[in-house]
Amino acid sequence: MPPGVYGMQDVWEREGRQQVNMEFLLPTGIYLNFPVACSDTISTIKKMVWKNARNEPLFSALSDPDAYVFTCINMTAEREELEDEQRRMRDVRLFLPILRLVAREGDRVEKLITTQISLLIGKGHHEFDSQKNHEVNEFRTKMRTFCEERAQVRQMLPWDQWMEYNFTCDLEPCSVVAQSGKSCSDKKIFVNVKFEGSEETFVLQQGPQDLPMFLKRNALRKKSTVFRSAKQEKPEDYTLQINGRWEFIYGKYPLCQFKYIFTCLHGGITPHLTMVHHSVIIKYQEEQGGLSNQVSRSRAQSKPPPLPLKRQNTSSLWSINEPFYIYLLQGSRVNADEGMKLVVQAGLFHGSELLCKVVTSNEVSVCSEPVWDQKLVFDISVSDLPRMSRLCIALYGVIEKTKKRPTKKKNKSSDCPLAWVNTMVFDYKDQLKTGEFSLSTWPSVPDDKGDLLNPMGTVEKNPNIDSTAGLLIRFPNIRPHPLYYPPIEKHLKLREIVDNKNYTEFFEDEKELLWKLREEVRQRYPESLPKLLLITKWNKHEDVAQMVGLLQKWPELPAIHALELLDYSFPDPHARSFTIRCLRKLRDDELFQYLLQLVQVLKYESYLDCDLTCFLLERALANKKIGHFLFWHLRSEMHVSSVSLRFGLILEAFCRGSIFHIKNLMKQNEALNKMKALNDFVKSGSQKATRIQTTEDMKVCIKQDTYMEALSDVVSPLNPSIVLCELCADKCKFMDSKMKPLWLMYKNKYDTLGIIFKNGDDLRQDMLTLQMIQLMDVLWKTEGLDLRMLPYGCLSTGNKTGLIEVVKNSDTIANIQRNNSNSAATAAFNKDALLNWLKSKNPGDKLDQAIEEFTLSCAGYCVATYVLGIGDRHSDNIMIRETGQLFHIDFGHFLGNFKSKFGINRERVPFILTYDFVHVIQEGRTNNSEKFERFRECCEQAYKILCRNGTLFVNLFALMKAAGLPELSSSKDIQYLKDSLALGKSEEEALKNFKVKFNEALRESWKTKVNWMMHTFAKDNR
Repeated sequence: MPPGVYGMQDVWEREGRQQVNMEFLLPTGIYLNFPVACSDTISTIKKMVWKNARNEPLFSALSDPDAYVFTCINMTAEREELEDEQRRMRDVRLFLPILRLVAREGDRVEKLITTQISLLIGKGHHEFDSQKNHEVNEFRTKMRTFCEERAQVRQMLPWDQWMEYNFTCDLEPCSVVAQSGKSCSDKKIFVNVKFEGSEETFVLQQGPQDLPMFLKRNALRKKSTVFRSAKQEKPEDYTLQINGRWEFIYGKYPLCQFKYIFTCLHGGITPHLTMVHHSVIIKYQEEQGGLSNQVSRSRAQSKPPPLPLKRQNTSSLWSINEPFYIYLLQGSRVNADEGMKLVVQAGLFHGSELLCKVVTSNEVSVCSEPVWDQKLVFDISVSDLPRMSRLCIALYGVIEKTKKRPTKKKNKSSDCPLAWVNTMVFDYKDQLKTGEFSLSTWPSVPDDKGDLLNPMGTVEKNPNIDSTAGLLIRFPNIRPHPLYYPPIEKHLKLREIVDNKNYTEFFEDEKELLWKLREEVRQRYPESLPKLLLITKWNKHEDVAQMVGLLQKWPELPAIHALELLDYSFPDPHARSFTIRCLRKLRDDELFQYLLQLVQVLKYESYLDCDLTCFLLERALANKKIGHFLFWHLRSEMHVSSVSLRFGLILEAFCRGSIFHIKNLMKQNEALNKMKALNDFVKSGSQKATRIQTTEDMKVCIKQDTYMEALSDVVSPLNPSIVLCELCADKCKFMDSKMKPLWLMYKNKYDTLGIIFKNGDDLRQDMLTLQMIQLMDVLWKTEGLDLRMLPYGCLSTGNKTGLIEVVKNSDTIANIQRNNSNSAATAAFNKDALLNWLKSKNPGDKLDQAIEEFTLSCAGYCVATYVLGIGDRHSDNIMIRETGQLFHIDFGHFLGNFKSKFGINRERVPFILTYDFVHVIQEGRTNNSEKFERFRECCEQAYKILCRNGTLFVNLFALMKAAGLPELSSSKDIQYLKDSLALGKSEEEALKNFKVKFNEALRESWKTKVNWMMHTFAKDNR
């Protein structure tokens, strides 16, 4: 074994040890001590315990092994029952090598599932239980019932609907298929088909518009002819599977609309399919049903939840006209300079709107437990508090500054932000809060605006109580009875009363005019609902009632407009319910397109139980692909304290409704943990040894049984229809960049594929950029424009960890230029390098198709990188496939955040359009203006389509502010996008501006070449 190989593995394997001396305490009082292998499963160890116990006293007093379970103290100092006996010893994370055997209590199936869910989501169920929070408990009960009921419904689905849940068809938009069909209507598709369990294959000739049923009928006819079989088989009993994938071709769609076949046609590749008998798929269906039924039986034996408490006598909130106030009592664990004075600022917000003037406490001296004991009165009546009123509090220090020279002016003070915290004024049951609340704060991060309050921040308390400042406040008992926010019936009744009033006053302000004409807005301009909500006076309950009434009859909006209402500026529950009502019309493929944003805006929800959470869970449990990516989008942020409770609870609920999915997800999680350990080893090893030696050590490590087992036969987190079968250790490597990403290659039955594992880089910005490129591709194809985009797979899986799809048969422009030039100095200026490379990869007639692929994809990426403001473009992050497809990688800078050096902007062109690109587009001829003009027209057409959908892009980026990306944290970061898409301008004006940018990119391309030359000098690309 290479030195240091075990340093990256579990603590029990340090110093090369593969065995650990374990101590066992039996229920009979007997003590055992013997070595176990770190790779042993708990089940194996239990058998060893029984074997050793046979020679000890009181063995006959022991029951069957299944009647017992091991317990331990884990690394977080908690007692853990090891229900999952397939776990290996190295993965248990013991505090000490001691296991205690105890009698198993309760339902084993339920305990096993609970344990697996805890391991999978990275948060133990005891952490939820320890909250002792009624809202958490009620949410868990409700969501578990909700998800398990949907799991039961799913098992009762008819065949076609069950297939749609498990194996959603991956389709191209109809428009691009129709456009493609015009050009190849006379062409035939050659499809390679074989039958499950047989190696015999048939090549069948089909029309591109033929349905899968027609292909199945032909395959059975061919089989019958070849094998001279008299047996009559029905095509309805078979489904076509894509070789090497859990992806099927079925339904009433033409063959060329399936993305796999469409891609094969464009690449000149023969599609390979397998005829799978339904009996094979039914076994898989029965396995799912068996697991769900086990859980159902277990659940039925548990006690029903307690009945909800009846509401006590209440007073009407709208009848209380006295001002709202709270008591600021004291602080705790405050850490500040002694020269400061401590002050608390508090404000009431509805979304981004400040409801009344901010109030400020008295100044007190710095100490760890400062006392204010002060009443803070707000300039708003209790009756006017909107349902989503949010109390935002900031703790800051005041530093007294005296000038060096004595003057008559007073000393100036400056504010030093220390901490902030938010809490809702009403609880999750609509009741106005009363009593004392201890609020653990979040550390303040100074912003450009200098705001102390953070209304956009979470309403969750900081879970790291011991290391953060705390504030104790008290909500008063304004009335002896609880005060509840009025239900919707009260709002509608009040609206009727208000509507009967005559409006005699004249509204001069634009806001008041818009409010007065709200009925006309509803009828004629329903998409202006966000504007109307923003000008609503949420601190006047009469206006709130009017708005709630309007929402009940507002026409549903298309998703492009409805998505905007999920921003934190629109917290009203009726507005958010209306939004979800609009989003329910989204098809699964459309919902999947926006899933990243929908997960992020969960952070804006004020309570655990909300329409958005239920909507996402409902759709995730009705479509396995959506469920897969919902899981990873949530799981990747479980390390973020402000969302770990909410996301953990949603993950727990999802797993309860997808019990059969847990096994695959746990396997993926285990593989990712091994990849991280491997990457840590590579990072440490590369500092001590040569690259060659570290690579060899890495391969030796991969070949260990535990690594090969964990990293093989894994459903790809990037694409759940692909299984990563056999890891090819000898083809694996690590890359040169700072974080030493792993390059892992897999061999499947019909193909080889690769993934890149990154540890240390935040991939969320890459995910967002690729999502936008994919959306552009869909919008273009919907209008019949296929620009051969390649939005490769990219997924964030944890704290600065994630996976990227390897695009096979491709190389960087830098490598192509370098390998076709004599020196680095001339490489960037060799305009023939790209065309010569394409000629070498596409001999004869194939070259025309390769140049076409290059032309279309180059047009697409020129427009995409300009609109998104992609920065840091050099010859090492622009790649070309051997088929001619050009694509960009590494999106560390966007929205116009271009790289500079020594204060000089290195990127001075709107997008990359160099003369060697033009040389390929013009097929190597300088006078081929017809080809270039077609390229220009493609760019202009693509740009116009994006401008027509500009609002959608702006809304999606705005919702991603919740992600906290460094280059997308405020509204001003989105201004670049508004400018590049020419929002508010006519199509003619927008196109005129784009033409200027296009000509600028072409004219100034020599600057790009100089930049590339400097990059080539700085980096050895060979």
